[in-house]
Amino acid sequence: MAFNAPGGRGGRGGGFGARGGRGGGAGGRGGGRGGGFSARGGAGGGRGGARGGGRGGGRGGAPRGGGRGGAGGRGGRGGARGGKGGVGAKGGAKVILEPHRHPGVFVAKGKEHLLVTRNLVPGESVYGEKRISIEQPNADPNLPAEKVEYRVWNPFRSKLAAGILGGLDDIHIGPGKKVLYLGAASGTSVSHVADVVGPEGTVYAVEFSHRSGRDLVNMAKKRTNVIPIVEDARHPNKYRMLLSMVDVVFADVAQPDQARIVALNAHHFLKRGGHAVISIKASCIDSTAPAEAVFAAEVKKLQSEGFKPREQLTLEPYERDHAMLVATYSRDAAK
Repeated sequence: MAFNAPGGRGGRGGGFGARGGRGGGAGGRGGGRGGGFSARGGAGGGRGGARGGGRGGGRGGAPRGGGRGGAGGRGGRGGARGGKGGVGAKGGAKVILEPHRHPGVFVAKGKEHLLVTRNLVPGESVYGEKRISIEQPNADPNLPAEKVEYRVWNPFRSKLAAGILGGLDDIHIGPGKKVLYLGAASGTSVSHVADVVGPEGTVYAVEFSHRSGRDLVNMAKKRTNVIPIVEDARHPNKYRMLLSMVDVVFADVAQPDQARIVALNAHHFLKRGGHAVISIKASCIDSTAPAEAVFAAEVKKLQSEGFKPREQLTLEPYERDHAMLVATYSRDAAK
């Protein structure tokens, strides 16, 4: 009878209760753990409840069903994380959608403000990001409101999103634009750029790594406005047959000769009067010099190649020692 009380607790989240002679002590420990994670675990009592309920309940004489109920607490934990499909933020009447000043980018205002893009492939997430469904009035007033899905754009996973939240005046990427994206990696940011340019636009995504390139190609299978190119951006001649002239070059290659790579591709593919948006990582260019000195040197190199800088900002607090540079390209000024 001495161990009945901890055994009872084990059903609710009391951990290792009523295991025998050691049950009381372990029950206390399990209870502490269950309490600590109660917010995540819900009614089941969190992690301690899930495990303790199963073990303590089964062995100590409490009904086994009680232990399994604790495991339900673990399910609650999964729900809090956003579930398997990435749907974590709830839409509907509680979320207000407002267009950002950059065309094709939106702000979802609910409990927190989120940067979002309209999902080009509804029901599909690319890297486990949250998706929000918001009811919007139909273009035809005779038809009921339709649900439109948006994807949350994480500034900690995308330099372009960090630049937008940092206050860039113009990213020059919008619906219907043609974008050459250098340093596409596995397609995290590229997928959002594809959402922004929409079905009328095109994103030419260049990535040198074959491993990342596989993910990029798989992403492009469903987003048909993305053309993946697994090639070295230092040799634009190798993929010149795949590209038309583009409106914008976005570069995130993090290489010491980044300015030269951007210039080579601009000379080949960027329209006169087109724009370049360049993410500069100071430590990749010169890890011994101060970040500000590296940024200034890169700007000078780009100016000698026909670029006229329009704006520059750092990507704090999302990225350390990074700057985003927006420049206009003039073929006539290129030496």
